[in-house]
Amino acid sequence: VSQRCMKDINIFLWDLNQDEPKEYATLYDSFGKMGSSVKDGNVNQPGSLQQCRSAIGPGFSAQYCQVFLKQGAIQYFVGICLPDSCVCCVMLAIPLAATLLRALRRSDPSRMVSPTEHISLSNFYGTLKASLNGIRVLSLLWIICGHSAQFPVINNLNYKTWRKAVQSSPTYVLTISGPVFLAVDTFLLLGLLSARSLLSSINKAEDHLSLGLVANYLFKRIKIQPLHLFTMCLTVSLISLVQWGPYWFPFVETLMDCKAYWWANVLLISNLLPVHEICIPWTWYLSLDFQCYATTPLLVYIYRTTDNYVLYYYVKPYTRYGPFLIGILTGIHLTTKKGQLLKEQWQAALGWFCCLSMMSLLIGLAYLLKETPAYPSVAHALYQGLHRPVWALAVSWIILACEEGYGFIKTFLSFGVWVPLSNISFACYLVHPIFIILYNGLQETPIHYTDINFMYLFFGHLVLTLVVGCALTVLIEKPY
Repeated sequence: VSQRCMKDINIFLWDLNQDEPKEYATLYDSFGKMGSSVKDGNVNQPGSLQQCRSAIGPGFSAQYCQVFLKQGAIQYFVGICLPDSCVCCVMLAIPLAATLLRALRRSDPSRMVSPTEHISLSNFYGTLKASLNGIRVLSLLWIICGHSAQFPVINNLNYKTWRKAVQSSPTYVLTISGPVFLAVDTFLLLGLLSARSLLSSINKAEDHLSLGLVANYLFKRIKIQPLHLFTMCLTVSLISLVQWGPYWFPFVETLMDCKAYWWANVLLISNLLPVHEICIPWTWYLSLDFQCYATTPLLVYIYRTTDNYVLYYYVKPYTRYGPFLIGILTGIHLTTKKGQLLKEQWQAALGWFCCLSMMSLLIGLAYLLKETPAYPSVAHALYQGLHRPVWALAVSWIILACEEGYGFIKTFLSFGVWVPLSNISFACYLVHPIFIILYNGLQETPIHYTDINFMYLFFGHLVLTLVVGCALTVLIEKPY
C-alpha cells in the first residue's frame, strides 16, 4: 500500500467519523450495503458504481472496487468506493471489509445452480424435411428461454424464491436446467441429415466413397468457422470496450480465458479443455459437433460393408454421442428404406403413445431428480445414463411418423415461418448469450425475478438475437 493511498484513506475515514461528514459522504454512500431478501439469496452488495465514479473529494477522486468474500459456503461480493491513489487489490486489507462481513448474518448455505451448460447449433446439409425446421427452431427458442432465465442467477434479488418456484412447478419447463438440456440432444439427433447428405453424395459419385468425398464433406463442416471466430472476436472486443458494471466480473473472468486458449476454438477441440477454461463457453458444442460429424464417414462406410455396424458403434465416446448416433441411424433408415415402416394406424397410435409418454416421463424425472445426491444413487445414475438416448429415440419417432404420414403435428412443424428462422438459427445461437451477458453485466442493482419481468427479458433478447442473427447470416455465414 502506497503512502499516498494510506494518507487518502485516513482522510476519508477521519471525515466519516465526524458528526456531520460532508466532503466524502458521497463515497461512503456508494458503498454496497446489506439489502432485503438476504434469506432468499440476495447476498451480493454491489453499491452504486455510477455514484462512486462521479464522486470527487477535495484531495482525490474515487474509483469503484469489489471485495470478494466467503462465509462458510456462501460467496458474495461487496462494492466499495476507494481513493484513486489506491490499487483495487489493497481493498482486502481495509478494516471496513471485515465490518461488512460481520454485518452479514449467518444462514444455511445453498448450492448455487451451476451455469447452464452452453450449447450450439449446426448447419444442415442435404435435403431438409419440412418438419425438421419446426423442431430446430422450437429447440432454439427453448435454449434462449432457458439461458435468459438462468444467466441472471448471479444478480437475482430473490434467487431462492425463484429457484423454489421453478423447480416445483411444471409450468416452468422452459427455464429449468434439466429439461432445457434435452434441447442439446435434439440438435445432436439432427445429425441424421449428415448421413443423408453423405449417402446422397456417394450415390452421385457412382456408389464410391472416396477420400476426396470425405474431405469435401468435412470442409462443409469447417465452413462454420468464420462466423464462430467472428463471434469470438466480437465478444472479446465488447469486454474491452463496454463500461463494465458490478455484475460484469464473472463474465470477464470467464471470457478472458480466450487469451490463453483461443487456439482450442480454432482447432475445434475446446470441449477437451476443462469447462472453466473454454474461450466463449457456449461454443463448446461446436467442437463436439465437428468431432461427431467427423465420425459419420466411418459409420456410413461400415454400414455399406457389413450388416452388423450397430454392434460395433453403439458405445458412446462422449456422453452425448448416443443421440448423435441415433440420428445417424435414423438418417440412414430414411435414406435407404424401401417401403413404409408403419403399415397400420394402430402401430402409429402405439408409437405416439410411447413417444409422448417417454418425453413426459423424462421431463418429470428432471424435476424429481434435480438435486445432486449426497451419496451414489441408482435412480440418478440410470437417468443420467439413459435420458439422452431415450429422448433422441422419442424425437426420432416424431420425424419418422411425419415422414410416413402419421404425424398429427406435421402441419405445425412445417409452417413456412420456420424456414427463414431455421436458416439463421446457427448465428442466433452464437450471438444470443452476448445480449444476455451485456444486459446482466451492466446492471447496477439486483434483478427482481417475476414472470412478467422474465417474459419481457426473453422477448427483448429474442428480437435482438433475430435481427443481429439475420445480419450475420447474410454478411458472414452464407458468403462462405
